[in-house]
Amino acid sequence: MNKIFETPLYPYTHHPDEDAETPVRHKTIVVGAGPVGLAVAIDLAQQGVPVVVLDENDKVSFGSRAICFSKRTLEIADRLGIGQKLVDRGVVWNLGKVFKGDEKVYEFNLLPEQGHKRPAFINLQQYYFEDDLVARVRELQEQGAPIELRGGCKVTEIDDCGDYVALEIETPDDTYDIEAEWLIACDGAGSPIRSMMGLDFVGRVFEDNFLIADVIMHADFPTERWFWFDPPFNPGQSALLHKQPDGVWRIDLQLGWDIDKAEEKKPENVIPRLKQMLGEDAKFELEWVSIYTFQCRRMEKFRHGRVLFAGDAAHQVSPFGARGANSGIQDAENLAWKLALVLEDKAPDSLLDSYSDERVHGADENILNSTRSTDFITPKSQISRTFRDAALALAGKAEFARPLVNSGRLSVPCAYDGSTLNGPDTDALPARTRVGAPAVDTPLGQGWLLDRLGGRFQLLTVDADAPDRLDVGGIEVERVAVSAAGNETLRERYLGDAASGVYLLRPDQHVAARWTSFDETAVRAAVAKATGRDK
Repeated sequence: MNKIFETPLYPYTHHPDEDAETPVRHKTIVVGAGPVGLAVAIDLAQQGVPVVVLDENDKVSFGSRAICFSKRTLEIADRLGIGQKLVDRGVVWNLGKVFKGDEKVYEFNLLPEQGHKRPAFINLQQYYFEDDLVARVRELQEQGAPIELRGGCKVTEIDDCGDYVALEIETPDDTYDIEAEWLIACDGAGSPIRSMMGLDFVGRVFEDNFLIADVIMHADFPTERWFWFDPPFNPGQSALLHKQPDGVWRIDLQLGWDIDKAEEKKPENVIPRLKQMLGEDAKFELEWVSIYTFQCRRMEKFRHGRVLFAGDAAHQVSPFGARGANSGIQDAENLAWKLALVLEDKAPDSLLDSYSDERVHGADENILNSTRSTDFITPKSQISRTFRDAALALAGKAEFARPLVNSGRLSVPCAYDGSTLNGPDTDALPARTRVGAPAVDTPLGQGWLLDRLGGRFQLLTVDADAPDRLDVGGIEVERVAVSAAGNETLRERYLGDAASGVYLLRPDQHVAARWTSFDETAVRAAVAKATGRDK
């Protein structure tokens, strides 16, 4: 068993806040030291925003949990300072295969084009992701960044007092009170903060259960995503196989609805199921076993006064499609820059309403795709099953039918089409880098475009003139000048048939506005709109 589960990374220590005569107020408090909570805290700290992270635990999560991290998540991780660590630790993959019974129906490549720094996906146990995030927190602390990580601190009461949030914290020593100008709840699907505030999810719970088993074994399976419909080792159901580092393999087996979860999790019942799949002589060790039920649900809104919800605390989707953790990391990158501007008095706090609006849009997109995946994987009627099986049969012969097969459409970056923050757009430039979409990476000589973008407002000019800097109401906009001469990838992604292009980029690398040439009045108006100051 991996000893990382047993190692306290941020053990409880008595803090001076506990002895204060009156509650100490902090700029920002994050509750939950999982991937989303740590990501938003690191992003804030890198922008100079003081942040305290509280968690009742003091170590990484037990079990692999989330394992598939998308290219967009890796690009965000680059900005947070851990992208290369994740790739070095993870298992890189782009290829997936779909089976019906024991016959391969087809295969697919999730990143068929060249010119990206990061792969389509890596597989990496969530505990390693958290370990790298905690290590990054320690690096930032050594550099003097204003970030604290407090373990053994459980939030037991919360009160939104209008211009601050009051919390009661339980520790191994005692309880104490603390205050936050803003509270970010990243405390998971069962969010105690959500419950304390009397809030709930809306959405669907699907009548099906799946067994997750992470097994340690030596196997010759390739580094690919394998998905089976009606496999011989789990007839009438589905199965999934993924490779992780350290000889750990993720196996998902559909079990059906009417089961005894406690019984199904017992090793004496799990092991025979796995031997049916892997063979009677297979040698393996169970690392982690769980039963989950498909759920596609979210809060109605992610901002409630001074409390902001992110990650699983705000939304849940079924695991097929790798949308949970990847969506949560996108929550973090959307929220951090907006909160930083509000705390610096460079934007009104109504800007945080756009966090809820944009990420509710992202959650709805994930829920729609996850629901479609679930309905395809677990048909609820004979007609649905007949359609599903016909689509599979046709997909093996005709490429046009393959998009009909839905074994879990995998996570893609969210484009904020229709956002109130979006400025002018033009059809003269390519659709993939439209307003609202995240910037697309491209090689630049010896480097990469996305390594030069993010963390602040920027003006990306492609073969266009513009000032090196603009000050827009205290927000500095920095120019990043590139040329498409001799760079067909850059031309295809950012110019198309246009001779030049000017892109206003938000701090989260999403396109806020774009033009074919520079216009200072238009850029200033677009910055005001992107920061909620155009009201």
